[in-house]
Amino acid sequence: MTEIISTELSSQDLFVDAVYGGSRKGNYSDDPLPALLSVDNGAGFRCLGSPRTEVDTLKLLVLQTDFSNLDWPDELDIENGLFTYYGDKRGPGDLHDTKRDGNKIFRSIFEYCHGKPSPITAFPPILLFGKTGTYRDTKFLGLAVPGAKSMSSDEDLTAIWRTSTEGIRFQNYRATFTILNVPVVSRSWIRDAQNGLALTSPHAPKPWLDWINKREYDRLVAERTVGIRSTKEQTNLSTDEQSVISSIYNRFKDSPTGFESLAADLVGIAMPNAHNIEITRPWRDGGKDATGKYRICRGASGIDVDFAMEAKCYAINNGVGVKEISRLISRLRHRQFGVLVTTSYLASQAYKELKSDEHPVVILSAIDIAKLLLKKLGHPLDVQRWLEKNY
Repeated sequence: MTEIISTELSSQDLFVDAVYGGSRKGNYSDDPLPALLSVDNGAGFRCLGSPRTEVDTLKLLVLQTDFSNLDWPDELDIENGLFTYYGDKRGPGDLHDTKRDGNKIFRSIFEYCHGKPSPITAFPPILLFGKTGTYRDTKFLGLAVPGAKSMSSDEDLTAIWRTSTEGIRFQNYRATFTILNVPVVSRSWIRDAQNGLALTSPHAPKPWLDWINKREYDRLVAERTVGIRSTKEQTNLSTDEQSVISSIYNRFKDSPTGFESLAADLVGIAMPNAHNIEITRPWRDGGKDATGKYRICRGASGIDVDFAMEAKCYAINNGVGVKEISRLISRLRHRQFGVLVTTSYLASQAYKELKSDEHPVVILSAIDIAKLLLKKLGHPLDVQRWLEKNY
């Protein structure tokens, strides 16, 4: 059982993945964040500093998620030290017109992120938390900075379209943060930050200062011992993602060869260096729905690695089992890898056997497909039109 830190919160350090708890009265007073960081007990955005929309007047920025909103799927990528967080616009109107100025804050800190490092009087430590589902207990996820090493200004803060329950389209921000390699945020630095002295504090973490001064991203990376995704992780879809998978399944459930063509294109989207992807002729099919090559490095020094693809257009509650994945594995030659593309999921036993035997197979399940197409095309209706036009 996870130990809950609930006493003398105002003097506690913040440990990554430690849980901080408040009272058990069943109301707002249960929230530990006010006592922990002197912020209010409002929604996901909590700030110290005024005005809140200017980088150099913010002292602390606290972002809390419950990871339960499928339409706004905040995501913690533990392996790569990245955090995806959605803004607080939930209806039509100006993208930056929100109750807690959350989207204005996003715009401000990301503009600073992509500007040249320059002397400023203040920049807020960004502290990430996730609700545990028990009263108002919250887990500290890490110290974050806006952006990521591999992302441009067009990628790390993106205005995306959504549709309200009334059928009205509107925009909201999707923001990517890097979680820094700081296992403990000291109380001494928190106190200095609360007084507007985060930048000059002798307790400021080096990875944070390196980002402030040089835009260096020292990520907190935690590799999984065995990369097995649960059924829920592969199929826990937002409303838009469900719509995308339903459109694909309904279109191709009676046309396996049509889905193979789509799957080949999905591989090309997911792996931009893939090329020469060819669908296997039905009468020659030896267990591979397509074959292709993946280019490693560019120019004369580059090499091609062969891969084989298997495509399964299944209902989302019908998983791909041991028999199907074994069929793909058995056809892989030396130094080849495989790709399984499915509108459902790879079942637990098949996934365990795949990983325990270290077979080189990439899994593109329902959630991967939906995210790829929504990122490429923007909206479920655009995905549907794209399918109708191309397949």
